[in-house]
Amino acid sequence: MTLTTIKGIYENGEIKLEEKPDVTKPTQVIVTFMEEVKAGEKKPLRQAGFGKGTITYISPDFDEPLDDLKEYM
Repeated sequence: MTLTTIKGIYENGEIKLEEKPDVTKPTQVIVTFMEEVKAGEKKPLRQAGFGKGTITYISPDFDEPLDDLKEYM
């Protein structure tokens, strides 16, 4: 498999490539959208408790030492 990268612009539902790819048959593509982040701009922080209720079972021996780590103890 060979990967080729070509820059382009997505606008109004179309992708406009900066150059023509050297492809002669139907080929799979991967499109990655790169949004610029301004200096000092922060992503929104996760809200406290967002994972609450996702762990529904913990084994009764969860806190017991692991046999694989005996030589380090």
